[in-house]
Amino acid sequence: MLCEQKYGALLNNLSSPEAVEAELRAQGCVDFVGCSAPVPEGAGGAPEQDRLPEVTGTSSQDGETEREIGSRAAGEVAATPRLSPNIRCLVYPKGDISRFKPARPRAYGLLGYYLLDAASVLPALVLDVQEGHSVLDLCAAPGGKALALLQTGLLRFLCVNDVSSSRTARLRAVLRSFVHKELLTDDRVRITSFDGRKWEEFERNFFDRVLVDVPCTTDRHSLIEEENNIFKRARTKERQRLPQVQLELLLSGIQAARPGGEVVYSTCSLSQLQNQYVVEQALQQAREEHGVALEVVDLRPLTHLFRDTFHFAPDTHLGELVLPHLSANFGPIYLCKLRRLN
Repeated sequence: MLCEQKYGALLNNLSSPEAVEAELRAQGCVDFVGCSAPVPEGAGGAPEQDRLPEVTGTSSQDGETEREIGSRAAGEVAATPRLSPNIRCLVYPKGDISRFKPARPRAYGLLGYYLLDAASVLPALVLDVQEGHSVLDLCAAPGGKALALLQTGLLRFLCVNDVSSSRTARLRAVLRSFVHKELLTDDRVRITSFDGRKWEEFERNFFDRVLVDVPCTTDRHSLIEEENNIFKRARTKERQRLPQVQLELLLSGIQAARPGGEVVYSTCSLSQLQNQYVVEQALQQAREEHGVALEVVDLRPLTHLFRDTFHFAPDTHLGELVLPHLSANFGPIYLCKLRRLN
């Protein structure tokens, strides 16, 4: 994490996307989603320049072969994961530390792409939004994941929320830089600034999909930045309270989802206390205190699909974790997907 972080360019489908994509490809970038995601039978597949070399019995990561990855943990990598469509994120190949230029206004004065840690697109991808869905982004600032969700063009309604009024103002500014103002009406994209832990007071059992990207120790930032560092002595109590706050946010997101709806929990921390522990506690408390049964969705196929872009932690028993790596310095990003059964 002490090495220079790699970024991805989340393509804005509302502002000359084909021209912007062509410019980025000319610089050597590839769309990591398009080059990895499966296509329907008979479709053309990923562009030739995005197709990754086939690996047959050769080493992939941590000495595992593709066959070993496919048979890890008693031999079952589940079916190909369902991903939110129409999301394109371009990255420089492994080992290439080139930097993106700042995005500039394109068609309609909107910016052509949004720079972010490419691994932070994964929670929006695995949320699997479909036509007509209502989606809640409970802790949305600064707005990268909300932008990714809007790229699908499928949402009936998106609610983006953040507890901080200043961060919400920044979120609003980001959306205005990338999205037509006529698409940002309250009946389509509602921007709020509430305590997400109390969301059940506003809406329960409503959303098809909920993203809970909780505040965390932001490990990479904490390692290299002194300003506003959560490990400062003055923020000790705040840091110690984080797992409880994260648990309350996840439980709130679960209750906001309709029966049959899905919730993705994510952090940018390596801490098991903020990752698996929070999910385990949420599963238990949702069942015992709220009568809500949940299913953990297997995300191991995701690690197989994107193994040529990201370095995933082996044997994460609940959810998946992207680890920073010298040749692919994305992350850390932890994500876990839950399906509400009742």
